[in-house]
Amino acid sequence: MKMGCRRTDCLSRPLAGLFEKLGSTIGSYPLGFFVLPVVLSITLGGGFIFLKDRENNDLEAQFTPSKGPSKAARAFVMENFPYDDSMFSEDRLYSQGYFASLIAGARNGYNVLESSVYEDIIKLHHRILNITVANGNVGFNDLCARVNEECFSNVILEIIASNQTNITYPVHTYSSSPVFLGSVLGGVVTNAEGSVRSAQAVKLFYYLGNNESTAEASQLWLRAFKTILSDAVDHKYVDVSHYTSKSKQEEIDSHTVDGFPLFLITYAIAITFSVISCLRMDNVRNKVWVAVFGILSAGLAILSSFGLLLYIGVPFVITVANSPFLILGIGLNNMFILVSDWQHTHVKDSVPKRMAHTYKEAVMSITITAVTDVVKFSIGVKSDFPSVQSFCVYTATSIVFCYVYTITFFGAFLALNGRREESNRHWLTCMKVPLDTSDHNCQMYNICCVGGGYDKNTGAEKKHPVSNFFKDYYGPFLIKPWVKGAVILLYVAYLIASIYGCFNIEEGIELQDLAADGSHVTRFNRKDRQYFTDYGPSVMVIVSESLPYWSQSKRNHIQTCMMEFTRLNLVHNDIYTSWLDSYIEYGQEKGLSLNYKEAFLENLSPFFELHPFFKQDVNLTGDAIYASRFFIQTVDIANASMEITMLSELRSVADRCQAASLLVYHPDFIFLDQYDVVVASTIKNVGVIAGVMLLVSLLLIPNPLGSLWVTCSIGSVTVGVTGFMAFWDVTLDSISMIIFTICIGFTVDFSAHITYAFFSSKKASPDDKAVEALSNLGYPILQGASSTILGVSVLAASEFHTFRTFFKLFFLVMSIGMVHGLVFIPVILTWFTCSSEKEERKEEIYAVTKI
Repeated sequence: MKMGCRRTDCLSRPLAGLFEKLGSTIGSYPLGFFVLPVVLSITLGGGFIFLKDRENNDLEAQFTPSKGPSKAARAFVMENFPYDDSMFSEDRLYSQGYFASLIAGARNGYNVLESSVYEDIIKLHHRILNITVANGNVGFNDLCARVNEECFSNVILEIIASNQTNITYPVHTYSSSPVFLGSVLGGVVTNAEGSVRSAQAVKLFYYLGNNESTAEASQLWLRAFKTILSDAVDHKYVDVSHYTSKSKQEEIDSHTVDGFPLFLITYAIAITFSVISCLRMDNVRNKVWVAVFGILSAGLAILSSFGLLLYIGVPFVITVANSPFLILGIGLNNMFILVSDWQHTHVKDSVPKRMAHTYKEAVMSITITAVTDVVKFSIGVKSDFPSVQSFCVYTATSIVFCYVYTITFFGAFLALNGRREESNRHWLTCMKVPLDTSDHNCQMYNICCVGGGYDKNTGAEKKHPVSNFFKDYYGPFLIKPWVKGAVILLYVAYLIASIYGCFNIEEGIELQDLAADGSHVTRFNRKDRQYFTDYGPSVMVIVSESLPYWSQSKRNHIQTCMMEFTRLNLVHNDIYTSWLDSYIEYGQEKGLSLNYKEAFLENLSPFFELHPFFKQDVNLTGDAIYASRFFIQTVDIANASMEITMLSELRSVADRCQAASLLVYHPDFIFLDQYDVVVASTIKNVGVIAGVMLLVSLLLIPNPLGSLWVTCSIGSVTVGVTGFMAFWDVTLDSISMIIFTICIGFTVDFSAHITYAFFSSKKASPDDKAVEALSNLGYPILQGASSTILGVSVLAASEFHTFRTFFKLFFLVMSIGMVHGLVFIPVILTWFTCSSEKEERKEEIYAVTKI
């Protein structure tokens, strides 16, 4: 299937000429271009002394949307329902505050209600209550959250102690008051009457006050709690895991620079692979040092960009630690393409001329991907997530330095190495060596001390055997009609599987995914999911406008809306806390008529004296109630996906209520807000990448159809990576979204390079164009993809979820992108391209370079 073509590359010819002159200049004066980047990198690298000062991994500030709806709801709660420190209520907290928690699970099938197990728990409980800080002067009783001057206690322990045989679940009446046990008693088995027969775990909470005067002591107490619970204490009957309000943040902070050691390993692997792939049997044409300095060029780019941004105060977030792996991959791709084009030049030409030819052919291809990536990440600075903003700033700056250093520092070394080759000097000793072997010399001498051969037919270096494989075997095989048909069928199967995966990908991130595998956070979260998934958080339902609650019709309308919440599958239909219902019952008991404004308002004060907690649920100012809140109990929140569903359903019911303006809030919702924007942000980012790629490629690729296929390949790879994420158990969350976006940008490299080479080829037929493009770029693409995959493979062994996710996504992107570049795109281009005769005539006019 053939289509006509018109050239749109209005920038490629003048830029190619500019790059040609630049290459000649660098080839003539390489030393200055080599030294200046090194000096600049050393100078800017001093910014790393500010690394600790620039670290900012605040979970809420960095990993939640800046304008999330739950933040607005929290601001409303804080303004209208000031917290009463003397009447602590965990349901009424608008932030986590200070607390410590432990889960005591019964060992070996024991029951926590048994006296022996209970005694083990009580001993641990008393040990915690006796923790002191500040030289033993401050204890739990001095710091605890209080209710009526008494420390908020773990009532479940008192209930078990007083009545082990008749505990009702999930609500038990104790001291004439209902106590909800769903959040503190886990793995429960009840009889027909609802009494607990056995329970596998107990969760205890130790809440501290939120006073600023005791904040420092509270943090010391939490550290002491963590130390005591981390000690190897042999509990005969219970297995204990622990967690504090600071655990998540401490875990993130402790892993901020974990990527640096991994990056060093990656660097070593990349150097090893690159050196091996650049090895030549010819002692003059050997590219060992070229490979080393190509990787060093990427390292200098990271050093310079990170140092510069640390100097000027840009926050360093844990997500930024992924950037060096991306920059290393980009640097490797650039190096392999430049080396490939250098090898196509005539060895007898002067170094400046060879450099001019190399830059004219290679730098345009590198520029396409660099411009696309920089624009893409620059747009990412407007992300809803501050962590994404920081990452995009660091990455965009690094790509600029990587591009500049590739052209200057690496290009200069390529020229210096070219001078060595021009003098026919040995790659290791730099001594002049004979061009041909001699019978007068021993075999070892001929192997180790002879070199400088080249292809007499082309005047260029002898091609690497893998390049010959692409030219002589793979390319001709791929253009066979039946192979093309098989490739199209394979592509259709790929799309079907990918689309199926897209519809099955899950959203959500578990708490343990933010922590190292062996950490106490991971252990606690697993126990929590094991024992306490029957009941989720108690959620505030807030009436955010002034209403005449004394109107019976208005109360009925509000009641109708509240009943809509309890009809949801993830909300308990009986466990429900309402100050209004309790007030109406109070009025009925007292014989009061509360359908009039005066009576309704006058009797609130005695009601609040009897039920002091409810006073915190009503914003009564003057003679108007400006806001009030109720509480519903969620159930069956077994995983992060269910949390997202719960929040979505609650907000949907709130939006449908016509009686009043409603908000739903829980402190955890601050973090769940990310899922409202993560999908939209991902789609937007991919759309931006595609749009930018289309614009850039239209300006730089010699054919508009090629630009279209490069853009379509981004969408194709995006669908594939998303689908295979589902098959590899990678969920879509704020972290994977960041990694997903940066990796998708990488796919531009493969498709753009091959497409540019295809349409720049002077061959007559589309099939010949495809073979030449694969011959010239097949091996560099294979080198770049393989070295990057090998480099990031060390992340697969990381104990940190973020790095493992990075490996999985990078592996998917590089693998799928490489298959597109080496299989799908060449076949598609041979079917949808211009006629050969017209193309050949236009090539003579435009003198487009080939890659």
